[in-house]
Amino acid sequence: MTSQDNLFKIDKNGFLSHVKQIESPNYDLRPPNQTISLIVIHCISLPPNKFDNSYIEDFFSNKLKINRHTYFKKIKNLKVSSHFLIKRKGELMQFVSCLNRAWHAGSSSWKNINNCNDFSIGIELEGTDIIKYEDIQYKVLIKLLKSLHIKYPIADIVGHSDISPGRKTDPGDSFDWNLINSENF
Repeated sequence: MTSQDNLFKIDKNGFLSHVKQIESPNYDLRPPNQTISLIVIHCISLPPNKFDNSYIEDFFSNKLKINRHTYFKKIKNLKVSSHFLIKRKGELMQFVSCLNRAWHAGSSSWKNINNCNDFSIGIELEGTDIIKYEDIQYKVLIKLLKSLHIKYPIADIVGHSDISPGRKTDPGDSFDWNLINSENF
């Protein structure tokens, strides 16, 4: 058995095999001949600081019922998605093909190139900037990152705060960057 046998398989359409797929309408095509070279790590919880519900999935698929929580009225008009979500208990979900442009980064820049959505893959962790992430989330994240590195020419892994400084803070101080250092890839 090789080390790649334990990784996720990514098909020719940019989808992971054996991973829960929830289609998000919040994506479009990448620019022609665009290389996928960046991974952006985010965090999200809906409502803020609440876990173990389906509100993130509903939000990314435009099915969030705004009467469920007062916070949802603030985000009701946002059209957001990510390629992947890793829940607190380690469940991995995919919303957008890696070949398409998910709407996760917003106004952003990396290495003097604007609109990171064009050349990145977005990975959301269910969590907050200030609450420690679960060990199982790191385990799934590392497996996903290794799988993406094999399939695409990933040059950098950054946080949302790195591409949108002053506007975003995630994944926050609670994220342990040492666990995903470049030596693992």
